[in-house]
Amino acid sequence: MGFFIIFIIFIIVIIFIFSSKKFSPIPYFPSQPVDMPLIVKALSLKNNQTVIDLGAGDGIVIFASATEAFQKKLNTKFIAIEINPILILVLHLRRLFHPNKKNIKIVQDDIFKMDFSRYTQCTDAKFCVSTTFYLYISPWFLEKTILNIKNQVSKFSVVSYMYPLKFKANFNKFKVINGKNKIHIYS
Repeated sequence: MGFFIIFIIFIIVIIFIFSSKKFSPIPYFPSQPVDMPLIVKALSLKNNQTVIDLGAGDGIVIFASATEAFQKKLNTKFIAIEINPILILVLHLRRLFHPNKKNIKIVQDDIFKMDFSRYTQCTDAKFCVSTTFYLYISPWFLEKTILNIKNQVSKFSVVSYMYPLKFKANFNKFKVINGKNKIHIYS
């Protein structure tokens, strides 16, 4: 009986940590594993690319993509941005055992306040090598996040899982991949 009570308290604490607005206004909902091959395809992995997962959660997208890049011998860089300290711990543990760990960086930061330009491969302020942002965040935060990126990074593409951008933010191309959930690609 005592173990059961401790287990219930543990579950409640974990739920609180993963859903608390104190840690993040965006709740933890991982991308669907069944859509992972389509998400990796949507990221269009290539050499000299940086993939930044905003709100990386447990890293399902970053680690699947990094595995693909490793198998294809690409020098793609991966950056997992997360604010929740429990998820940061999970990301570091997963990175420790990943075959492509040298190309994976984990950053604890607030996606609404951070300096994205620090993580893009820029040769100068006007030109950046290929940067792709992966977003699976609440639709009411998408516009704010994209505008924040646009104010700091001049050239980038976006892969948004499940939620389309309500504004196109001057993207030249738009494509949708249908999986269990839609994957919206803006470049």
